[in-house]
Amino acid sequence: MPDVRVRVYSKPGCHLCEDAERVVGRVCAELGEAWEVVDITGDADLMRSYGEQIPVTFVDGAQHDFWRVDEVRLRHALTPR
Repeated sequence: MPDVRVRVYSKPGCHLCEDAERVVGRVCAELGEAWEVVDITGDADLMRSYGEQIPVTFVDGAQHDFWRVDEVRLRHALTPR
């Protein structure tokens, strides 16, 4: 996969995760950015760290949002200055 700028920590059956993935997918498609979803259920450390905050969105390796993705804020973070 090309350089992934956006990562969404998620788990199956999470409606907020599904909403976040739609927003991230739309913004990344429009801006030509790579993104991925990480299912945290297979990793005990990720479950401990993020299980109560999912979805958690990272941009360029830094935590950006949790629970909900603000489309305007995400677009701003991905747009060159």
